[in-house]
Amino acid sequence: MGTPAAKMEPEPRLRARVRVRPKAQLTLPEEIRRALHISEGDEVEFAVQDDGTITVRGYVSIPTDQAWFFTPEWLAGEREADEDIAAGRGTVHESAEELFDHLDSLGSVDE
Repeated sequence: MGTPAAKMEPEPRLRARVRVRPKAQLTLPEEIRRALHISEGDEVEFAVQDDGTITVRGYVSIPTDQAWFFTPEWLAGEREADEDIAAGRGTVHESAEELFDHLDSLGSVDE
């Protein structure tokens, strides 16, 4: 019997090589930036695994005053609103006055 074959790693979709500059700086090639969906000023996260594999991904920091928008409850409401709009459920008003008249006709939540 022969020796077992070495573990075959899948061929990457994209590969690039860069040179480390002074102060440990790297310039990411455009095709890598596109794949990571990042641009100038964005953050990048590096994760190093025990086997030496390094994962790089674009990272989005959320300002604390906007974190409410990313709660599961808020996102569920956004999905519901998107579904209602796609299904044609809703009204269109030509003016703010028309909108407020419509809201008044619906009555109060407390009623």
